[in-house]
Amino acid sequence: MSDRKIRIGFVGVGGMGQSAHLKNYVLTPGCEVAAISEPRQQVREKVAARYGIAKNYSTAEEMLANEKLDGLVASQPFTRHGVLVPEILKARVPVFTEKPLAGSIEVGQEILSALEKSGTWHMLGYHKRSDPATMYAKAEIDKLKASGEIGKMKYVRILMPAGDWIAGGFSDLINSDEEVEGMKWDPPAKDMDEKTYKSYTDFVNYYIHQVNLMRHLLGERYRVTYADPSGVVFAGQADSGVACVIEMTPYETTIDWQESALIGFERGYVKLKLPAPLASNRPGRVEIFKDPGKGAVPQTTIPQLPSVHAMRQQAANFVKAIQGEMKPLCEAAEAMEDLKVAREYIRLRFGK
Repeated sequence: MSDRKIRIGFVGVGGMGQSAHLKNYVLTPGCEVAAISEPRQQVREKVAARYGIAKNYSTAEEMLANEKLDGLVASQPFTRHGVLVPEILKARVPVFTEKPLAGSIEVGQEILSALEKSGTWHMLGYHKRSDPATMYAKAEIDKLKASGEIGKMKYVRILMPAGDWIAGGFSDLINSDEEVEGMKWDPPAKDMDEKTYKSYTDFVNYYIHQVNLMRHLLGERYRVTYADPSGVVFAGQADSGVACVIEMTPYETTIDWQESALIGFERGYVKLKLPAPLASNRPGRVEIFKDPGKGAVPQTTIPQLPSVHAMRQQAANFVKAIQGEMKPLCEAAEAMEDLKVAREYIRLRFGK
């Protein structure tokens, strides 16, 4: 399959569909965006013209009936995943959606059941895993854990203040005032009242990236042990005993994005700083500090990373996964763990 271009179809080309995904797939080597589906005619036709896409359809059903595709990108609101994903999985090709897996554990389980029947796989858009800095940091963390050269991992802290996550990323968005009728949405969670469910969906919408990134950096599962009533501190413990904390907006920024992670070992650390999600051609930054001990001089390393941003690399990673060159960075079964962690956090915070 790697000798020919991977044919991708887009299910929806709204804000994130265009600005986070489509513009990156059309520039990804080995990829052809063969068709798009979008109910808004003006948007559909203008997007197809701008990006040189040969075929455009009003519905995903029409597109799938007429096109032979190798993969689907469906950037839709996550509270529609339950009505959307099982249907497009019937095409039996790999599917990419934005995070999280669903708006509730029950709907997430329905998606997993449909996925099992489909015989294919579903990659979630946890783009921070595809940032060149995260990829570099993760490889270094794994090497340090294996070698033990600066001792055992002790602590992981992620800081994510609210800020300008768009960073000009919607400046070239094609939009219209067309209305879309008949949109179907998933039912709310059965184990939460309306207020609690809103708190849950607000949390997974904004902080599920950090919930997922925590597991990725730890390299293992973890559980929530404390939920600060004010909503700032989320504390947990990995299966191996490593302490972990997510600090959620202890302050805000208006024209900046200051997300970071500290991975602490006994005699050193890996620091990760990530750019705004929609910032183009700006990778994160990595700093590695090692203190060998026994009088040896400590060393700090700051690698120079390529000017490739996470969304562009994520598109390349999805295509490579379809080609069989790598595994999907986060599949649906792992994304279900994020929903469970989030549910426990809400239960600890609100008692419901």
